[in-house]
Amino acid sequence: MIGGLFIYKRSNIWLAAVTKQNVNAAMVFEFLYKMCDVMAAYFGKISEENIKNNFVLIYELLDEILDFGYPQNSETGALKTFITQQGIKSQHQTKEEQSQITSQVTGQIGWRREGIKYRRNELFLDVLESVNLLMSPQGQVLSAHVSGRVVMKSYLSGMPECKFGMNDKIVIEKQGKGTADETSKSGKQSIAIDDCTFHQCVRLSKFDSERSISFIPPDGEFELMRYRTTKDIILPFRVIPLVREVGRTKLEVKVVIKSNFKPSLLAQKIEVRIPTPLNTSGVQVICMKGKAKYKASENAIVWKIKRMAGMKESQISAEIELLPTNDKKKWARPPISMNFEVPFAPSGLKVRYLKVFEPKLNYSDHDVIKWVRYIGRSGIYETRC
Repeated sequence: MIGGLFIYKRSNIWLAAVTKQNVNAAMVFEFLYKMCDVMAAYFGKISEENIKNNFVLIYELLDEILDFGYPQNSETGALKTFITQQGIKSQHQTKEEQSQITSQVTGQIGWRREGIKYRRNELFLDVLESVNLLMSPQGQVLSAHVSGRVVMKSYLSGMPECKFGMNDKIVIEKQGKGTADETSKSGKQSIAIDDCTFHQCVRLSKFDSERSISFIPPDGEFELMRYRTTKDIILPFRVIPLVREVGRTKLEVKVVIKSNFKPSLLAQKIEVRIPTPLNTSGVQVICMKGKAKYKASENAIVWKIKRMAGMKESQISAEIELLPTNDKKKWARPPISMNFEVPFAPSGLKVRYLKVFEPKLNYSDHDVIKWVRYIGRSGIYETRC
């Protein structure tokens, strides 16, 4: 039997797990990731000081989460019913509390305790996407994909039944809405999801048969699902580079960025990094919008724009002075990279419906305040020059 060592880093803390035999590596890393989430829920930021201050609490958490080396219940809501925030297990539990603990550990709904009450029932849903791109200098897409997460914050009383629907291609086609005319009229074009994973609260049997995401949500914030798509991606920006060598001691660079989304939307936190040769001696930069600066320590021109509306373009020009060198090797021209944030989902994902119903407490979908937000961010977004 061959064991293994698994290491995971969160902030400036390293977590290590050791196994005596071969195990599923993904499961071990998922456990370490979940352990960090549990610790953060109990004492906030994971730092050296907090680890030292909560050493006894961490041992108690590990004792509950792991049983003979096998992961058990790691849901924060369930753990907090019988492990206090001070890390001291209560010695004076009532019969009702003890039965609640038993139902949390052995019941079907281990991620949510009973008796939760809110004056105002609210549900927040965030569609968070990271778009990755590698484009050729001629504008040809060499590779592109979107990694997405649906994150929810649930502040609902009782044991609510929730249903969540999106415009994935299988659902649309199943309902007979897959034609081009109908999708253009609705404005909600279907998307093809390559793969997805769900939180344990989702009833997978209903998703397989009805393609509806039905679940009883945990209390507070949780990740409902993750997904990946590679088709029909909306690329928020196009970068058009032009690099011209003037002799052996000078480069002329011109970069144009074009926004490819609705004019009513605003992109934020835009940053373009234009690499420069190692033998750069000086740079003169002119930009139409934002601020640009040459950073010698990073061998790059960093161009920052606070905001940019859709269907706009802006450009930057730079003259790069080079020191003479005996190296006959040509400059490799690393790709131009870009960071940004846009208020839409680059995959085209849309929330079709979000329904809530709690029969026992007699409140329905109309009594719940719901918020839906889309945030698209750059992953590795590069254009070769």
